[in-house]
Amino acid sequence: MCAKSTMEEFEALLKESLEIDTPEEGSVVKGRVIAIEAGQAIIDVGYKMEGRVDLKEFAVAGMAPEIAVGDEVEVYLDRVENAKGEAVISREKAKREAAWDKLEKAFAKEDRVDGVIFGRVKGGFTVDLGGAVAFLPGSQVDVRPVRDAGPLMGMKQPFQILKMDRRRGNIVVSRRAILEESRAEQRAEIIGKLAEGQVVDGVVKNITEYGAFVDLGGVDGLLHVTDMAWRRVNHPSEILSIGETVKVQVVKINKETHRISLGMKQLLSDPWDSVERAYPLGSVHKGRVTNITDYGAFVELEPGVEGLVHVSEMSWTKKNVHPGKIVSTSQEVEVMVLEIDGAKRRVSLGLKQTQRNPWEVFAERHPSGSMIEGEIKNITEFGLFVGLEGDIDGMVHLSDLSWDSRGEDAIQNYRKGEVVRAVVSDVDVEKERISLSIKALVNEAYAEAVEGVKRGAVITVSVSAIEDGGIEVDYNGAKSFIRRSDLSRDRAEQRPDRFQVGDKIDVRVTSVDPKSHRLGLSIKAREIAEEKEAVEQYGSSDSGASLGDILGAALRRRDSDDN
Repeated sequence: MCAKSTMEEFEALLKESLEIDTPEEGSVVKGRVIAIEAGQAIIDVGYKMEGRVDLKEFAVAGMAPEIAVGDEVEVYLDRVENAKGEAVISREKAKREAAWDKLEKAFAKEDRVDGVIFGRVKGGFTVDLGGAVAFLPGSQVDVRPVRDAGPLMGMKQPFQILKMDRRRGNIVVSRRAILEESRAEQRAEIIGKLAEGQVVDGVVKNITEYGAFVDLGGVDGLLHVTDMAWRRVNHPSEILSIGETVKVQVVKINKETHRISLGMKQLLSDPWDSVERAYPLGSVHKGRVTNITDYGAFVELEPGVEGLVHVSEMSWTKKNVHPGKIVSTSQEVEVMVLEIDGAKRRVSLGLKQTQRNPWEVFAERHPSGSMIEGEIKNITEFGLFVGLEGDIDGMVHLSDLSWDSRGEDAIQNYRKGEVVRAVVSDVDVEKERISLSIKALVNEAYAEAVEGVKRGAVITVSVSAIEDGGIEVDYNGAKSFIRRSDLSRDRAEQRPDRFQVGDKIDVRVTSVDPKSHRLGLSIKAREIAEEKEAVEQYGSSDSGASLGDILGAALRRRDSDDN
């Protein structure tokens, strides 16, 4: 019993001793290098245990391993004993555990950490942070895209931890954050030495559509396209090139955002200082078309001075066309100065004012009452538009088409492109309107035909048409109508059918109306007048001669006079 009890106590003590002295698997322990052979270091971790670690685990990325016999190192104990009876240990895992502890503290304090970029992976690079491997996204390598990261590989440099997850073994770092912070400090220092209005030299680093970025020795300033020159600059590349050294003025500094606005034109004299003196109102100048818009065209009078020719001031006659149909970019034109606003730096110009108003010219050459000839340009519901000299139009209203027909009917007789003659009724220069009359031509013909004809005269006319109500007759081209009741004194003879077209008959003029271009004619009135005259010349009712005798004697005398 005594011997058995003593054995059990010994085993218990031995087990307790082993539990106390043997380290726990999965922990970091200290060991001493006792030998280096076959590319491995043999390490005594105590507790009568030895293990082997590849020498590469003692090397910093890109460098040779630094390890020697006798060195004390920390290793990670994976297992107490393997099949060979050796401890399974790892230097890398030990370094990783120590690194994670250190990195977690740095992340909490937002401190920088040192690391070495040692590999390239999809979307970025791998970084050794003293045993822990982190991911460096490509966008976080530098403040600008890096085409060649070769010079950065294997070089120890600071990084900022953006996020980390120890359970998943993920760490994301940034080199860009370090550079931006340093850059911000540098910018603040340089900006502190600059002042608005100061003139400095800079180098053009980048050109965009809206301007150029100029390096002022560690800090960039924006030279906007509108501050490059007093004249219009369509694109900065017209006057600048990358790498060029330029002299600029500091226009504005934003202390909060560290943005610097630069100017080049501020170093030159402002041409607007002498605009009103150089371009008096009403003066005519040559200029170059620099830009065309829907509402007009910009014309450069001199570098830095542009004026707008509004679409309404471009042409006397082309009212509803795009400015690009009248002028073209870079074309040299003559313009008149209409208005100057020095405060707003605006000049209003006129293109049409350099030419005479075509309506004024037409009014001078064709006063009211004159006759013109032109092509029908358009036919509308209210009249005809006739093309006239000077690229202008005149209108013949429906009411001025015909004396005899309604305007709606008369307009059907005309076709677009037909050449017509008309009389100028009125020219309104201010309203740019010309009124024409075609029916007034009839008045002209009528006036010419009946010239010298007076009321009471007897004239010879030609029958041109026979109708139920009377006959139409022609006198030198002037048409008139004799009603049935005026065809004869004798009612039985008041028949239109007793006449034939072409018959020549003598009629008495009963009226002359220039407005209606009509002659009042009557056979009956002629017969009555002749009878009266015969009675006066050859007798009376008291003479004893019959009316037949008197008329016979008058007719014989007229015939003898004719012969």
